[in-house]
Amino acid sequence: MIPTITLMPSDALLIIDIQNDFLTGGALSISGSHEILPTLLGYVRRFQTHGLPIFLSRDWHPPDHCSFLSQGGPWPTHCVAGSPGSLPPSSFTTPTAVIIYKAKDRDEEAYSAFHHTELDRHLQALNVRRLFIGGLATDYCVLNSVKDARTLGYDVCLLMDGIKAVNLQPESGLRAEAEMIHLGALPVQWEMLGT
Repeated sequence: MIPTITLMPSDALLIIDIQNDFLTGGALSISGSHEILPTLLGYVRRFQTHGLPIFLSRDWHPPDHCSFLSQGGPWPTHCVAGSPGSLPPSSFTTPTAVIIYKAKDRDEEAYSAFHHTELDRHLQALNVRRLFIGGLATDYCVLNSVKDARTLGYDVCLLMDGIKAVNLQPESGLRAEAEMIHLGALPVQWEMLGT
């Protein structure tokens, strides 16, 4: 029997980096990324229906960010602040969400949605204790956001049907999932959420 999770007033949804550059055809395309968009929008609607807070993180890089190949980093130029690639697809409408901009410092790589952002302050102000987390990429930004969330004392539900990995090394996404679960994240699927 599938366990049921009931949403509570102390819950919030955090969706990591749904941006055009990470989707099919983008500068740093993640295989299968488009497949999770309808599921993530379903979670958004569910949290909206319950009047619960929704946060979206976005990479918001300067054009000469240290992580770019042109600057000696590992990644192609992507999610440059204000560029079409930094925006979500037009179908991903989340009017009530708070946007968290991350990785804005030219000289610092930052995968976590908590790193030098106001996310923790927002969550504390809303008395959030449990975060439902999904998005891109499982093995980088999702992993590091979950690590920081757990370090900060939040309970985490990992949306297993709402994450996709870069997988630069074979099965790095699976290893990241296992690490997050080891850290105490509860693996969750859509059908586990009660009405």
